[in-house]
Amino acid sequence: MDAATRSRRGLILINTGAGKGKTTAALGTAMRALGCGMKVLMLQFIKGSWHYGELDAAEAFGGRFVLKQMGRGFVKVGGAETDAEDVRLVEAAWAEGREAILSGAWDVVILDEINYAISYKMLDPAAVAETLRAKPEMVHVILTGRNAHPLLVELADTVTEMREVKHAYQKGILAQRGIEY
Repeated sequence: MDAATRSRRGLILINTGAGKGKTTAALGTAMRALGCGMKVLMLQFIKGSWHYGELDAAEAFGGRFVLKQMGRGFVKVGGAETDAEDVRLVEAAWAEGREAILSGAWDVVILDEINYAISYKMLDPAAVAETLRAKPEMVHVILTGRNAHPLLVELADTVTEMREVKHAYQKGILAQRGIEY
């Protein structure tokens, strides 16, 4: 493979870590891709109960940026507490994500919060890795959420770990519209 071929291919990126900004970084990459004329699909695996500002912003791109909330919001995890409906919603989100990646219809596919779904044992990391290995050459995929699985970290081209230094919430400041949602 020559240098030109290596420099032009779809990348696998992971935004992980305990700090704030994983989804925000993916949205920034989405804006850059849209500015370059690319089509972006963002599937949110857990979010679904709040109305986030990015939902309204996505509509301005006339179908070139589609953002879908696929979950119900925060989920209970751990043994018998895991709600079967949340597992079903994660499976449906993954089915749509897998199809979108393999279809080649999107230039960028963002699997927002998929790392949570994997770390909560709601989704098999091997299935995700299999799809990433089979993706069309020019499709970029971004995975977000804490606790990225080592298999996916190894497979990724770029992994960024956000680290919290301090957070406004520690001072009793609640989430701010336009900043956190």
